[in-house]
Amino acid sequence: VQLQASGGGSVQAGGSLRLSCAASGLTFRTYAVGWFRQAPGKEREFAAVISWSGGSTHYADSVKGRFTVSRDNAKNTVYLQMNSLKPEDAAVYYCAADPSFPPCGTVWYHYWGHGTQVTVSS
Repeated sequence: VQLQASGGGSVQAGGSLRLSCAASGLTFRTYAVGWFRQAPGKEREFAAVISWSGGSTHYADSVKGRFTVSRDNAKNTVYLQMNSLKPEDAAVYYCAADPSFPPCGTVWYHYWGHGTQVTVSS
């Protein structure tokens, strides 16, 4: 199983980025996918999750209204559209997959990918 996050980069505050999480080696359409982030010196924190079909999504309060998670099961890919970025959004972003729909906020996911760096300058 492989999860590959991509799309990170450096933007100014107020800007946007779209992250992608491409999956292989699993029946992707049966997995919920979460996005997490970890800033230097801080614990990994939940950002968003999307259910198998895309019909349910949940967001951390810190990103609600600015980030949107979506998925294209035909492409085995989940996206995280990040708008109105703030310096405090800077972190390494990870995607993770689980056959259940984990409770909002938990980091207990079955599969994890490598992260992609997001830098936001003020």
